[in-house]
Amino acid sequence: MDATTDKDPLVQEQIYNALCYLGDSEPEEILNSCDEYLRQHDKLAYPLRVIILKAMEAVLTNNIDYLDKSTAKIVIFLASNEMTKSKEIIYDWQQAASNVLVAAGRRFINKVMEEVLTKFQPGILPHYFIVQTFANLSVSNVFGMVPFLNSILGTMLPMLGMAKQDHMKCVFCYALQHFSESIQEYLANLDKAPDPTVRKDTFSNEIFNAYDVLFNIWLQSREAKLRFAVVKALGPMSHLMPSEKLEEQLPRLVPGILALYKKHVEAFYVTKSLCQILEASVNFGSRTLDTQLDALLSTLHPQICAPVESSVPLSLKNHNEVLRCFTVLACTFPDRLLGFLLPKLESHNERIRVGTLIIMRDQLPPAAQLYPCRVPVKRAVVQVISAMAHHGYLEQTGGEVMIEYIVHQCALPPDTQPRKQTPEADDLTSDSVQNISINTLFLISTTVDRMDAVLWPYLLEFVTPIQFTGALTPLCRSLMHLATKKQEEGESASLIHYDTHANLPLPCALMARLLIVSSQPYLGDGRGAAALRLLNVLHLNIHPMLGELWNKKIPPLVEHLEANTEKSLSPKEWEDKLLLFLRETLTAISDNTWISQFSAEMCKQLNSYNCFPSEKNFLYKCIGTALGVCSNKDVVQKQLQELLETARYQEEAEREGLASGFGICAINHLDETLAKLEDFVKSDVFKKSVGLFSIFKDRSDNEAEKIKSTLILCYGYVARYAPKELVLSRIEADILRNVFQYFDTRDLTLKLCLIRSISMISQAISDSAQSDAFVFSRKAELLAQMLEFIKTEPLDLLRTPIRQRAMISCTYLVILEPPLSEPDHVELIDTCLSSVLALPPLDVLKERDGHVPDALWDGSCLNSLASIRLRAVDCAYYLLCIQLCYEGFAHNYRDERVERLKDLKKGLEDPDFTILFNTCYNIVIGKRLPPDQLMSLLLMMFEGLADPDQNCSRAAAVMINAILKERGGVLLEKVPVIMALIHSKLQEVDEEHLRKAAQQTVYILASQHRTAVVSSLLGSSLPFDSHTCAMWKALAMEPALTSQILELLLDKMNRDVPYKENKSFLLGSTSERIATPLPFAATCALHEIMSAPESGAAVLGLYPHLFVALLLRVSCTVGVQLPKNLQSKERKSASWSQAPRNLEPCSCAVEALRAMLTQGGSDEAVKSVGSAGGWELMKSLERHHDGIALLARAMAKHAGPKLPLIVKNLFPMLNSMYDSQRITTTAFFAELLNSSVVSDLILLESMMDNMTGRQKDPCTLVRMLALRGLGNISSGSPDKVRKHGAQLLASMVNGMDDKDDPDNLVALEAMSSLSKLLDHVEERDIHSMLLHIAIRIRPFFDNENHQLRTSSIILFGNLTKFSAGNCEDVFFEQILNGLVTLLLHLQDPKPEVIKACKFALRMCGPNMGCEGLCDMFLNHLHEDRSLHYGEFMNDVCKHLMQNYPEMLNRLISTNLFYFKSNWVDIRAAAPMFIGFLVLHVDEEHCKQVDLDQLLSCE
Repeated sequence: MDATTDKDPLVQEQIYNALCYLGDSEPEEILNSCDEYLRQHDKLAYPLRVIILKAMEAVLTNNIDYLDKSTAKIVIFLASNEMTKSKEIIYDWQQAASNVLVAAGRRFINKVMEEVLTKFQPGILPHYFIVQTFANLSVSNVFGMVPFLNSILGTMLPMLGMAKQDHMKCVFCYALQHFSESIQEYLANLDKAPDPTVRKDTFSNEIFNAYDVLFNIWLQSREAKLRFAVVKALGPMSHLMPSEKLEEQLPRLVPGILALYKKHVEAFYVTKSLCQILEASVNFGSRTLDTQLDALLSTLHPQICAPVESSVPLSLKNHNEVLRCFTVLACTFPDRLLGFLLPKLESHNERIRVGTLIIMRDQLPPAAQLYPCRVPVKRAVVQVISAMAHHGYLEQTGGEVMIEYIVHQCALPPDTQPRKQTPEADDLTSDSVQNISINTLFLISTTVDRMDAVLWPYLLEFVTPIQFTGALTPLCRSLMHLATKKQEEGESASLIHYDTHANLPLPCALMARLLIVSSQPYLGDGRGAAALRLLNVLHLNIHPMLGELWNKKIPPLVEHLEANTEKSLSPKEWEDKLLLFLRETLTAISDNTWISQFSAEMCKQLNSYNCFPSEKNFLYKCIGTALGVCSNKDVVQKQLQELLETARYQEEAEREGLASGFGICAINHLDETLAKLEDFVKSDVFKKSVGLFSIFKDRSDNEAEKIKSTLILCYGYVARYAPKELVLSRIEADILRNVFQYFDTRDLTLKLCLIRSISMISQAISDSAQSDAFVFSRKAELLAQMLEFIKTEPLDLLRTPIRQRAMISCTYLVILEPPLSEPDHVELIDTCLSSVLALPPLDVLKERDGHVPDALWDGSCLNSLASIRLRAVDCAYYLLCIQLCYEGFAHNYRDERVERLKDLKKGLEDPDFTILFNTCYNIVIGKRLPPDQLMSLLLMMFEGLADPDQNCSRAAAVMINAILKERGGVLLEKVPVIMALIHSKLQEVDEEHLRKAAQQTVYILASQHRTAVVSSLLGSSLPFDSHTCAMWKALAMEPALTSQILELLLDKMNRDVPYKENKSFLLGSTSERIATPLPFAATCALHEIMSAPESGAAVLGLYPHLFVALLLRVSCTVGVQLPKNLQSKERKSASWSQAPRNLEPCSCAVEALRAMLTQGGSDEAVKSVGSAGGWELMKSLERHHDGIALLARAMAKHAGPKLPLIVKNLFPMLNSMYDSQRITTTAFFAELLNSSVVSDLILLESMMDNMTGRQKDPCTLVRMLALRGLGNISSGSPDKVRKHGAQLLASMVNGMDDKDDPDNLVALEAMSSLSKLLDHVEERDIHSMLLHIAIRIRPFFDNENHQLRTSSIILFGNLTKFSAGNCEDVFFEQILNGLVTLLLHLQDPKPEVIKACKFALRMCGPNMGCEGLCDMFLNHLHEDRSLHYGEFMNDVCKHLMQNYPEMLNRLISTNLFYFKSNWVDIRAAAPMFIGFLVLHVDEEHCKQVDLDQLLSCE
C-alpha cells in the first residue's frame, strides 16, 4: 500500500489488482489492513485513498458472505468517516467510500444504517453522499432498506426546503427516484418480503409532499441538470402518490412534463417519466387524463415519425418508450387514438404514414381486444389491418398478432338483441364487424400473394381451439385456397413441417376437429362443406394413405349437403354417413399407432365441447368408431375406462353419446366392452364409504342415479349394435344380470333408461336370425316390471312418458319366446287399458275439481243433542244431492262421496266425544268445496268458536284445523284474515283448549304458507301481546317447520338496514339512530320462538347462522333508539298477564341471543357471561367490545365444537359497511385467539390472516382490537408464535407506525401485544426489526398518557433480551439514548411508570458493559421498595463517568431537554443529574461541558 504513492497509473492498477487478489484469499485480513493503513496515514492524498477504497469495495463484494460482524463494523465506520471527512464534495473519494458502504449494506444493512443515521439528524442538512448512499442502498438491498424508508422520508422532507444549492437538490431527487423504485419492487414481491404488511399508503403522503416541492418549485429552475433530476424522479413517484392527489395534479403535471421536450435535447428520460405517470393514472382509472389526450398525441406522434439515429445512444430507447406511451393510451382510449391516427394515413409525408402504421401495428389489436363493445373501433382496426396487409407490413414481426385479431373478429357471436332500424344500423352491430373481418381474411388469403408465407400454415393454429368455432367457415375456405396453391407448387411445398411449427395442431387433432364440426353442417354459414373440403386438400398432411379414398368419398358428402337444406337433411342419416366415412378412413390407414393416437386426441377434445351437446354426442360416437377399428385391445379398454371416468353424467346428451359410443365399439369388441362395464359396476363409484369424512367423498344420490342411468343405456346400446350372433348368449348372462340390479328406483331418468334399454335388448333379440330358437327366460320378469312401472303412474295425471314407453317396451317383449299365458295376456291388456282409460280428458286435467254449494257446517254436528247432530247431517246430504241435480246428474244418481255421509250418521249417535270428533273430522275431509266457498265455511267455523256449548266450540276448532289441513293450500291470499280471526278469538275467549287449538291452526297454516304467516305476525303491534306471543310459539312445535321459520325471520332481520339517522338531528353536532321496524320486529319474534323449549332441535340445527346473525344484530343496535311511536310504550306491559317488557332495541337483541344460546345447549356460556356482567357490557356504547370478549371467552370454553362454522360465517363481516359490526367481529376473534381452542380447531391461520388484514381498517377501534387479537396468540397458541413470528412482529410495528391514530390507542395496543409476543418469537425474527422498534417507541417515553409511557418502557425492557449477538452494538446505542429518560422517570408522578422504569433499567443493566451499574440496578430497583433517588443518582453518575466519560456532553444535552418538563419532579431531577455528572467527571473530559449552554437553559 505504500506503493500507492507512485503516480504511474499502471503501478496503481497493479496495486489495486494485488489487493483484490489477496482479498479473495484472506478478506478479513486485507480489510483490516486497509483500515489500519488509512487511519494511520490520515494525510494520504485522496486519489491514493480512492485506490484502497475501491479495492476494499471489490473484496467486500466478492466475499461478503464470509465476513464476521466485527470486521464489517470496522469497515463501515472507516467508510463513513472517509465519506464525510470533508464537507466539500470530492467526488471520486467520497463516491468510493459510499460504494464501500453500499457493498457492506448488502448483508450488514442494520450496522450500515446505524452508522449512517448518526449523520442524518433532523433539522441539519446532511452530507451530499449520505443521501446518495441511502439511495444506492435502497437499490442494492430492497428488502433490507425499505423498512427504514418511512422514517428516512419523515426526516428528509423538512430538509427539502433547506436545500439551497442545486447539487443537494439533485441528490434529493436521485434519492426520491430510487426510494420510489425500491418501494414498488418491494410491494411487487410481498410474498418474499420480510414484512408482508407493508402497503403503498405507508409512504403515499410523504411522497406527495416531496412531489409538491419537486414539481412546483424545483422543476421551474433554469438549471437543466436539476430539471433533469426532477423529471427522472417524478415518474416513479407518481406510482406511490395517493390516487386522488395524482388525479388532482394531472391537469398541471402532464403539460408540465410535455413542456420539457422543448427544454431538453435528450428526450428519453422525459418520455420514460411520462410513461410511468400515464401508467399510474390508468391503473386507478383516471377521469381527467381524457382532457390531456390531444396534447399527448400531438407531442408523441412526431417522435415516432422521426428517424431513429443510431449515432444517438438513447434515440432507440426513446422510440420504444414512446411506443409504450401509445400502448398505455391505446388500452384506455382506443377509439380516440384511432380517430387521431386514421387521418395521418392520408398524409403525403411518407414518414408520417410509416410512423402511424408502426403505432397501429404494435398497439391497436391488443387495445381493441380490451374493449369488445366498441364496434366502430373494431371495424376501423380491421380496415387498417387490411391496408397494412396490402402494403406488406404484416410480413414483419408482429404481423401474426394482427391476423389473430382478424380471426377473433370472425369468431364474434351474432347479435341476438333486436336493434332499431336506422340508416346507420349496420354500423352498430357486431355482425358487421364479423362480415368485414371474414371478407378481409378471404381477400388477404386470395389476393395478396406475399401473405401466403404469413398465413400458411399459421391459420391452422386457429382450427382446433374451441373459441374460434365461429370463424371455422372462413378459416377453412382461406386454408383450402392456400393449400390448393401449395399443391400446385408441388408435393414438397404442400407438406407441413411440424418440427418448425411447434404450435400447429397434430394431424389427428385436425381431422378430429373438422370431422366433429361437420356433424352440424349448416351452422356458421355452411361449415360442414367447408370443413370437408379442407380435409380433402389436407389429405397428404393427415396421412399419406388417404388421397385416393378421400378424393372418392368426400365430394359425394359435400354434394349431399348442397342438395339439402338444414330442414330437409336427416340428422341421423348424415351422422351415419360421417361415421361410415370415418370407419373407411381408419380402415384405409390401418395403422394401430395412428388410430390409437387419433382416439386419444378425440378424448382430449371432449371437454372442449361441453357447451356444444350435439357435437359432443357425435364425438362420443366417433370415439366408439375409432376404438372399434383399433385392434389393440389394451388401448380399447384404456380409452373406455377414461370415458367412464370423465363423462359428465348429469347431461342427457352426454349420457346418450357415451352409451352410443360403447355400443358402436361393441361391434368389434363385444367382450372388452362388456368386461369394462362389468368392472364399472363392481367399482367403488356406487359404494358409499363409511367414516368421519364420508360426507365429502360420496357422490350425491342424484349423481349416482344419473351414472346408473348411463350404465343401463350402455348395456342397451351394446345389445343394439353388437353382432346378433354373439350377443344372444350374453344377454341374460352378462347384460340383464346387471340391469336387474337397478329396477328398484324412484328416479324418473333411471326408469326411462331402464325402459329404453329393455326395448333395445328386446329388439336385438327379435332382429336376430336365431330369435325363434332363443328362449328368453327372463321375459316374464321384465314384463312384470314394465307393468309395475305402469301401475305406479297416477291415474289422474299425465306428467311423464313412462306409461307410454313402458307399453312400447311391452310390445317388443310380447313377441319373444316363450309366449304369454292367457291370464298374463289378460293382465297385460287390463293394466294398460286401465292406465289409459282412467285418465280424464285433456281439458278436464286442467280443472279437475267439481263445484259444490256452501255447506253450512257449524258446530251442529257436535251439538249435545243427538237429534240435532243427525238433522245437521241430513241437511248437508240433501244440499249436496240438489247440487248434483244442478250439475246435470239424474235424480236417481248416487255419488259415492255424498252417500258416505249416511254411513257417518252412526258415529254421531254415539255419546263418546272422541268418536264424535273423529266423525266430524271425516265429514269435513269428504267435502269437495271450491276455493271461493272455503272462506265462507271457515268464517262460520270461527264464529262457532264462541259457542257457549263447549262441545260445539271444540268441534268448530277441530273442523277448522281439518279444513285447513286438507284445503289450506289454496288460501294464500286469505292468510292475513285468518290470522286476524285467530288473534281476535283468542282475545274474546279465554279457554286453554281454544288456545291450544289456535296454536295448532297457526302451525297448520304456517306449514302451508310460512311466508304469509310470518309477514302477518310481524305486522302485529309491538310489544307483542300474550296472544301474539302464543301464536309465535306455535311455530316452534315441529323442528323442520321451525327451522324454516327461523331462516325466514333471519332473512327479514337482515334484509333492511338496522337503523336510520334521524334527519332532524343532522344539522346539529350529533345524530340520533332510530331502529328500523322490520328487523326490530323480527328480532322480537326470534326471541319468542326460541323461548319455547320445543325450538331446541331447530335452534341446534341453525346454531352458527343464528348466533352470527344475532351477535351482529346486537352490535348494530348499541345506542340505537326506539321509533317514536314505540317510545311511549316502552314501560307498558305487553299484556295484563305479563310484567313490563323492555323494548330497548339492544336489550331485545341481547335477550334473543341469550335465548338462542340456552335452547342451543350453551346455557353454561350464558351463565358465564352473565356472572361476569357481559350482557350489560354489550349494551354499553363504550364497553361493548369488552362484553363481546367475555362472550367469546365463554364460547371458547363451553361451545368449542360449534366455533368453526361460527368463525366461517363471521369472516365476511370483517368487511361490513358498519363500523359496529366490524368492531364486534374483531373483538370476538381477538378474544378467541386468547384460547387454545382456536389452534385445536385449525382456525388459527385463517383468523390470524384476517386480523392482519384489519390493520388498514378505517376504524381505530377495529385496528386496535386486531392487534390485541394477534397479541393474544401468545397465550392462546404460544407454539404458533414461533412459526408466524415475522408476520406478527411486522403487524405490531405497523401498528406503532399508525398515522391515523391521534390518541395513540393503536400504538398502545401494539406495544402491549408486542411485549407479550416477545417471550415466544425467534431471535432471528426480532433482530431485523429491533432497531426500528427501539427508535419508534422512544418518543412514547415522555408521552402525556401514562399508559403509553408504561407500555413503551416495558417493551423497551423486554427488547433487551434480544440485544445479544449481532444486535449487541446496535442496541447498546439505543440503551444510551434512553438511559437519561429512564433514570429521570424514576421520579414520574405515576407509580406504574416508575415500576416500568425500574424493570427496564434492570433489563438494560447486563447489556451496558459496566458491572457496577448492573449491580446497582439489580439491587436497588425493586418494584416493591422505595428508592432514595439522590443517593442512587449520585452512585449512577459515578459509574457512568468512570466507564463512559466520553458520553458526558451527550448525557448533559439530553438532560437539558427535561428542564422544561411538565412534571415538577422530573424538572427538578434533571439539573441534579447534570450536577452529579459534572461532579464525578475527570478534568480531561470536563472540558466537554458547554457552560454557556447550561446557563442559557436556566
